[in-house]
Amino acid sequence: MLRSLAHLEPRDTVGAWWTTYGERLVVATKGGVVRTGPDRWHAAGRPEQLRAMCEASLRRLRSESIGLYQLHRFDPAVPEAEQLGALAQLRAEGKIRHIGLDTVSAGQLRRALEVVPVAAVQNPYNLLDRSSAEVLALCAARGIAFLPYYPLGSGALARESAAAVAAVAAGHRAGPGQIALAWLLHHSPVLCPTPGTGSPAHLAENLDAATIRLTPQELSGLDALAG
Repeated sequence: MLRSLAHLEPRDTVGAWWTTYGERLVVATKGGVVRTGPDRWHAAGRPEQLRAMCEASLRRLRSESIGLYQLHRFDPAVPEAEQLGALAQLRAEGKIRHIGLDTVSAGQLRRALEVVPVAAVQNPYNLLDRSSAEVLALCAARGIAFLPYYPLGSGALARESAAAVAAVAAGHRAGPGQIALAWLLHHSPVLCPTPGTGSPAHLAENLDAATIRLTPQELSGLDALAG
């Protein structure tokens, strides 16, 4: 699949994948933030803005429906219920199938669940950053997928690692980044890491992390790293 689409321009690739393999892919994208300059992003959560962003994504994806549409951030200038209501309306129209939230507190997630079904949450979480532990626990209790962003700590866990990670990696003939991903997969059944990649080879390396089986002793040592 990767090779068959290698000739495409980057901006066309996802839309082409969808057109060719749509039934086999679930595409997740986001709305609710606008870029106003280099490294300048602002929340934009008014219902008409969320609708416009969703419909623009549909055009680019050449699709009638998006598998998972995530609210990138709650806009503090717009009532949460209005933002969630806009997503619920898009879902009712069939333009999105599942609603996700990005960078939320446990309190925000609880309030959201009173308004709409939430299929996924995307918060920072990795071996060294477990600040979203309460959100993860709530997701596990409610059967909500948790998509940890920065699963490799912005690459730090892949480039250089604590001695405990390096030792585990050596024992499995793996890289430290693979161990960090394997730990996430062992840590909770609702965790679904979303590491970035720049090549098919790197993608394959990330996928191979799912084949690593960590022992209870290894997990105990890795669990202690954030302490």
